[in-house]
Amino acid sequence: MQHLVRLVLFGLGVVLLQWLVFNHLTLWGAYADVVLLFVAFVAMRYGREGGTIAGFASGLLMDFTTPGTPLGLFTLLKTLLGFVIGFFRRKPEESMRLSAGESFLGALAVALVHNGLMVIILALNQETRTLFLITGLWVGSALYTAAVAFVGALFRSR
Repeated sequence: MQHLVRLVLFGLGVVLLQWLVFNHLTLWGAYADVVLLFVAFVAMRYGREGGTIAGFASGLLMDFTTPGTPLGLFTLLKTLLGFVIGFFRRKPEESMRLSAGESFLGALAVALVHNGLMVIILALNQETRTLFLITGLWVGSALYTAAVAFVGALFRSR
């Protein structure tokens, strides 16, 4: 029970960090999605159920804290990805330690899928096609998220 409370508080902290820091640390319009990294971590550690619950709760909080996006967008995407990533759950005896390169590639793959789906939904919702959706929001944000995972793995390995 105590572990669950710590995980929920950590998840709330990650959403607050995303809202207050990472949404404002943009590079050419791209931003890092640390909430997606949290959902991927929970899904790999606790499986589909944990990933789905973490994705739904954190996505719902992101929907309320991110202006200018359709309500339910982050809830849908993070719930879906939490479920899918949960298929790759690590066994309890396996280590959750990933090298920096593995963290980068894993985060890049997850962020490319997440941001690709988000770009499709936003383009259909707003009836627009701009180059920024591809270069900034899809690929740029995925690379930025992967870079944050890489740096986090470097700090965690010490």
